Amino acid sequence: MRIAAAALTIILALALTGCASGPDLRTNYDGSVDFSQYETYGFVSELGTDRAGYESLVTRYFKDAVRNEMDALGYRYVEEDPDLMVNFYGNSRERTDVRTTPTATVSAGYYGYRGGLYTAWPMYQQEVRTVTYEVGTVNIDVVDEERRQLVWEGVAEGRLKKEVLENPKPAIDRVVRELFSRFPTATAN
Repeated sequence: MRIAAAALTIILALALTGCASGPDLRTNYDGSVDFSQYETYGFVSELGTDRAGYESLVTRYFKDAVRNEMDALGYRYVEEDPDLMVNFYGNSRERTDVRTTPTATVSAGYYGYRGGLYTAWPMYQQEVRTVTYEVGTVNIDVVDEERRQLVWEGVAEGRLKKEVLENPKPAIDRVVRELFSRFPTATAN
């Protein structure tokens, strides 16, 4: 009996994990660009995550994650005259959803006072709930430095859990890796 309960618990945990959705990922790129022509990359001088004139921790996390992915794709980081410039921006905002669920109740009678024939008639009501949560968005832009033209962009949007807000580095690493897995040269290397 205990083995069956433990197996059921594991199956339910796996089913719930499979249902857990990650961020919504979107990428777009200039199909006329030959990405193999680029060899180097750098970061724009004022990144989208730095607004106060200094490098934030979030910026450092993004830089490290982007460098890992660009290096893995075969690009080389340089401080001066890179072929590609990378910029990123992240934000979070509060979203509120109103959700309605139909519920069936059994009436005590017609208008609550006439029993008998009407007792078993189901009455349908709407349960209304308001749910508020944080949604995060990350944009990563890769720009052809010489032409000053966007050649690739990645966008991730998803619900932010408390753990992510308290420790963003693992989530940033994961999202940047997922976005760059869709980079045009990712399958070529």
